[in-house]
Amino acid sequence: MHMSDALLSPAVGIAMCAVSVAANAYAVKKIEKEDMCEKKIPLMAIMGAFVFAAQMINIAIPATGSSGHLGGGILLAAMLGGPAALLSISAVLIIQCLFFADGGLLALGCNILNSGVIPCLIVYPLIFKPMIEKSMTFSRITAASIAASVIALQLGAFGVVLQTWTSGIAELPFRTFVILMQPIHLAIGVMEGVITAAVLCFVYKMRPEIMESAFNKTAIGSGVPMRNMLIAFAVITLLVGGGLSLFASSDPDGLEWSIERTAGTMEPAAEGPFMERAAWVQEATAFMPDYDFKGAGEEGSGAGTAVAGFIGGAFTFLLAGAAAFAISALKKK
Repeated sequence: MHMSDALLSPAVGIAMCAVSVAANAYAVKKIEKEDMCEKKIPLMAIMGAFVFAAQMINIAIPATGSSGHLGGGILLAAMLGGPAALLSISAVLIIQCLFFADGGLLALGCNILNSGVIPCLIVYPLIFKPMIEKSMTFSRITAASIAASVIALQLGAFGVVLQTWTSGIAELPFRTFVILMQPIHLAIGVMEGVITAAVLCFVYKMRPEIMESAFNKTAIGSGVPMRNMLIAFAVITLLVGGGLSLFASSDPDGLEWSIERTAGTMEPAAEGPFMERAAWVQEATAFMPDYDFKGAGEEGSGAGTAVAGFIGGAFTFLLAGAAAFAISALKKK
């Protein structure tokens, strides 16, 4: 659910960027005070890379002609805690926007708010945590994952509708757009919840201390071995980004599907000098637009997709890891 610049007015886009910057600043302060430890630095980095790779796989939603992919907000929050998860998902969205032209530059603040702030800072503490408070069991983790993912997607989808409506996008009338957006993202939310539950149950079985640390806002114990877990996710990330991404569905995602049925086109035209400047900046930075080599054509190339998966995962790993390392250094001082 990556919004393009054409869905927003400059005023709404800039305002949402300010909100997202403030939310990330709040997250940095919370992490610095509460639960940052050396073991979370590589975990933040590798999980950010994993979510980047997982988002490259669009899964077809049966009988709809649409597809959806993992958002990752609830998954990251359950493993890292809400504030650290927001920084990781923000790193994913920044890399996607700047280097792969996935989501507009002006819309980056909206995308961070809808896909990061809502699941990590609102839904995780209010929905997921209370559902596993009595005991962390596989059944509770599964139920909490599905419920939290569905609610996060519903709120995020409604956020998109509000942002386009506030921007005055005439091609997307509020009533029609919301009627299409909410049901399709309900289906996508269930799919994301099942995937999130499977990953979290795997993590809890291997290293329950990780989720317990996120839940209790404490550091991961110095005696907890993390090597096997990190290696496992590194291997999975490489396989997903460089292999499974080749088999992603070509159906439009839930947002594109809703826009097409509301406006009769995949995307309204972006107009105005502000939009042109933002597009120029993004064109200059995006060296692999649409996760492929430049000039690959409409058919695309499998090699380009695989390379994009490797590069994007590596860049996300570095950015999320650098943020965690910087916060850890500040905390020590």
